[in-house]
Amino acid sequence: MLKIRLQRTGRKHEPTFRVVLTESKNGPQSGKFKEILGSYDARVDSKVLNAERITYWMSQGVQVSGTIHNMLVGEGIIKGKKINVLSKKSPIIDEEKLKAEAEAKAAAEEAKEKARVEAEEAAKAAEEAAAAPAEEEKAPEAETPEEPKAEEVKEETPAEEKKD
Repeated sequence: MLKIRLQRTGRKHEPTFRVVLTESKNGPQSGKFKEILGSYDARVDSKVLNAERITYWMSQGVQVSGTIHNMLVGEGIIKGKKINVLSKKSPIIDEEKLKAEAEAKAAAEEAKEKARVEAEEAAKAAEEAAAAPAEEEKAPEAETPEEPKAEEVKEETPAEEKKD
């Protein structure tokens, strides 16, 4: 089965790759390939892809590696979603999903805060409703005339008497 994948051609610490069409049984370092379909320089992130030949070979049933699939989606040569080619320990970070989760969390907290404020307002209204009948009961008592208070008379204590 034929496959489109990357073949490393750069020196140490200078990774450059060829996008090649090769037999899937050939190892990536064997140097055997049927056709060069492009190149990729990882240091400057430059991609040169022969889109016509890649789409032709894909129409013939050739499989693409995960990295090449993501590269083709990023360049707009094929449509679809990118796939996770990393190990399960370091998955692809989906920024759209994280943003949606953050918005959902913010909306949930906002709804929670709104519900708390409404509950407080309902509690205040209930307290006011309970206090209103009590004030109505006090009002008739206030209408009754109060007896005038007798003036308080201070009685002098012996300590307060003047000493002559």
